[in-house]
Amino acid sequence: MEYTVQKLARLAGVSARTLRYYDEIDILKPARINSSGYRIYSQAEVDRLQQILFYRELGVGLDSIKNIVTAPSFDGAKALREHREKLLEKKKQLDLLIANVDKTIALTEGRMKMSDKEKFEGFKRKMIDENEEKYGKEIREKYGEDTVEKSNAKVMNMSQEDYEKVTSLEKQVKETLTQAFALGDPASDIAQKAAELHKQWLCFYWKEYSKDAHAGLAQMYVDDERFTAYYDKEQPGTAEFLKDAIHIYTGMKK
Repeated sequence: MEYTVQKLARLAGVSARTLRYYDEIDILKPARINSSGYRIYSQAEVDRLQQILFYRELGVGLDSIKNIVTAPSFDGAKALREHREKLLEKKKQLDLLIANVDKTIALTEGRMKMSDKEKFEGFKRKMIDENEEKYGKEIREKYGEDTVEKSNAKVMNMSQEDYEKVTSLEKQVKETLTQAFALGDPASDIAQKAAELHKQWLCFYWKEYSKDAHAGLAQMYVDDERFTAYYDKEQPGTAEFLKDAIHIYTGMKK
C-alpha cells in the first residue's frame, strides 16, 4: 500500500510538515515522486517512520536517529526488540510512580501512613532509571558495575532532606556555571566555585570521591555528545568550559 504525505501523516499522527522536514534532512525520503509532484511512501518508509517515532519517544535526537536507521548494519527486528525493552523499563518506572501516587492519596485520605522515605522512593527510582537509560552503558564501562550499583543504592537511601539538597545543588551548579561562562575564564573564582559545587553534587551519588574520577567525568562531558548537549543546551561551549574548570580544580590542568 502507498501513501501520500497527508495520508501518512494522518496514519502516523504526525504533521505533514514533519514528514517534509524528514525528507529535507534525509532521514525519511519518499519511495518516489509521482507525475503530479507528490511524495509517495511505500511500506518500507512506513516501517522507517515507525522506528523514527519509537526513538523520538525515547528522547533520542534526530541526528542520532538518522545515524542509527540509515546505517548499513541497521537491523529493524533487533531495534524493535530493543524498543520493547526500553518501553518495559518505562512501564516499570511509571508503575512505581503510580504506586507512589496511590500511597500518597491513601495517606491524604487517612487510610494509611507513609514514611518520608516512601514518599520519595518513586522519584528517586525515576532518577536512577532515566540515568541508566541515557548513560548507563558508558558509565558502567568507565567506572564498573560495582561503583554504579553502590551509587544507585546511595540514591535510593537518600532522605527527603538530602533529595532536596541535591536538587538545589544541581540548580546552583547551573546558575554559577552560567555566570562563570560569561566571564570566560575557567580559572576564575566563580568558575572554581562552580567546580566545587559540582563536587558537592557528585558526593550525593558517589560513595567515595577522587580527583581523578571527577576529572574523568568532566572529560566525558565533552567526549559524549549527550552529556555535551545537556550542558550546552543554553550556551554552546559550556561543557568544555566546565571540563576545563574541573580539571583546574582537581589539578589535572595547570
